[in-house]
Amino acid sequence: MIGYLSLGSNVGDRRAQLQAAVDALVARGVAVTASSSVYDTDPVGEILDQPTFLNVCLRIETDLPPLELLDVAKAIEVEQGRDPSLPRHSPRPVDVDLILLGDAPFSSERLTLPHAEATSRRFVMIPLLELDFDLVTPDGVRVADALAALPLDEGVRRHGPPLDVG
Repeated sequence: MIGYLSLGSNVGDRRAQLQAAVDALVARGVAVTASSSVYDTDPVGEILDQPTFLNVCLRIETDLPPLELLDVAKAIEVEQGRDPSLPRHSPRPVDVDLILLGDAPFSSERLTLPHAEATSRRFVMIPLLELDFDLVTPDGVRVADALAALPLDEGVRRHGPPLDVG
């Protein structure tokens, strides 16, 4: 099934961290079929006093069910040095978020798809729309319309070309 991931990094060599996460996904059998450009973005959330992020969205194809894909994402974060005991939104070497997977919504105690904050974050929607401008979430939200409805106060700047998806 086709899915979309959002990756972010604001610790160390940010682009290298993102590329290492892509490579780790591929090594675990997740086909990464496309990468958006890389964007430099302002921190959002609970901790704003931290370095800017590099963010990117990926289109993937996988047979993994949602919770197994989540386990893969969290394992990659830990392998790359993320400390899960730190407060939410802390600086991190890499963050791998599942945004969409397949055509149906999914909900459990650990995961909600589409991602609950995806259509309220410019740093997710701008690269996501680069991959598919006509994207509509399983709950019927047109991503381009959600982006157009947001204020322009969240800084998202194109930083560089897409990551290597092999």
